[in-house]
Amino acid sequence: MVKVYALLVLHKGINNASILKAAYDLQSFSFFQRGSVQEFMTFVSKTMVERTHPASRQSVKEGEYMLQVYVRADNLAGVLISDHEYPNRVAHTLITKILDEFTAAVPAANWATGNETTIDFPVLPQYLAKYQNPREADALTKIQNDLDETKIILHDTIKAVLERGEKLDDLVEKSNSLSLHSKTFYKTARKTNSCCTY
Repeated sequence: MVKVYALLVLHKGINNASILKAAYDLQSFSFFQRGSVQEFMTFVSKTMVERTHPASRQSVKEGEYMLQVYVRADNLAGVLISDHEYPNRVAHTLITKILDEFTAAVPAANWATGNETTIDFPVLPQYLAKYQNPREADALTKIQNDLDETKIILHDTIKAVLERGEKLDDLVEKSNSLSLHSKTFYKTARKTNSCCTY
């Protein structure tokens, strides 16, 4: 199941990283484990930001979790912790969006000295909830899903027509609505793609 566990915004200092704002969804863990899990996610996030060069991204697999890390050139960083099924592209798109909004809402002068209690950025939990389903939250993923479904429907429809005893080659040959050029194009494409099967 696709799951996002945490979204964090951090500032990468000279020797360490500090968390400016964080949101966690730890409902899938038992009540008694949540504190330890959150502590571990915070520790790993800070460590990964400290070890990521400015202006670079990383995707790190740790056990059953995936950490997506982006440290901008201005040392503002974002971390998304999810399971392995969460798409990397959607994760990095979300991190970039959050960091852009954070930059607009919080002056850069506050980053180095700020912490979770002094920084006001209330939209992080909303993004955490919205992006639990990447297919609905991300437009490109939604379009790709729709295209995949349409492709499956088209393949099934063509298969159903062919299963009724009609062959596409015979239909093309008998068709009066196709020009000689179109028929030649079909035959050439068929020969070219003969090695490919669906």
